Amino acid sequence: MTRLWWVRHGPTHEKAFTGWRDVPADLSDTAKIARLHSHLPPDAALISSDLQRATATADALGAGRTRLPHAPALRELNFGVWDGLHFSKVAEMHPELSRAYWETPSDVKPPNGESWNELHARLSPKIRDLHANDHGDIIVVAHMGVIMSQIERALGVSPYKAMSHQIEPLSVTRIDIGPDGWTIGAINHQP
Repeated sequence: MTRLWWVRHGPTHEKAFTGWRDVPADLSDTAKIARLHSHLPPDAALISSDLQRATATADALGAGRTRLPHAPALRELNFGVWDGLHFSKVAEMHPELSRAYWETPSDVKPPNGESWNELHARLSPKIRDLHANDHGDIIVVAHMGVIMSQIERALGVSPYKAMSHQIEPLSVTRIDIGPDGWTIGAINHQP
């Protein structure tokens, strides 16, 4: 059994698409970080995306835990030319494409970005590797889109349905991978 404790990185306060753009996290809420640290299994391995908002969050949770190398495969969706733009600007620039991106996300992608299915193709080998190495409990500090993609996989729902879940900064979504498949332990839990 592998228990993946998905933690969304700390808040960025961005009001625009934030994918591979490397922006910092606000980790000033030390009480919340302490509660999160206490909630997570103390002997879990810890891995994060290589973007600074995830690595800094992992640093804040790392005391006493085995740190695995940062993984580019755990990055947020690549929003391409939309990265850094407000959602309304994207809707104005690419009205049909931006609507399709949210309503039928499987193969739709922003210019120079990646689709939901391409995210899965990038992410799935890393998840298989983590499970195969039998770490037991693994804390994975990642991004909203990445976590939603794993909810989709665990629940067997459409990408559109998976994207309806709220994933707050510094929240925990637990997904267990066992002999009978994937199960959800919690979504968007905020200790």
